[in-house]
Amino acid sequence: MQEQNQNPFKAIQGDLKDVPPELRKKVMSDIALAKLIMEMATLFTSNYASLIEGLLKTGKSKKN
Repeated sequence: MQEQNQNPFKAIQGDLKDVPPELRKKVMSDIALAKLIMEMATLFTSNYASLIEGLLKTGKSKKN
């Protein structure tokens, strides 16, 4: 019962340790890859909303 009443966040407040350089490099490369994928997805999908809006708009026909 005593264990349930302890705050788990107090255990996190301990001293921070340095991360091994190999692990740090892997994490940073994974983050860079995820960012690249997100930017590429935005590049190819950002104009779909304006494209669909332009297709669905009914313009006034010009009468001479």
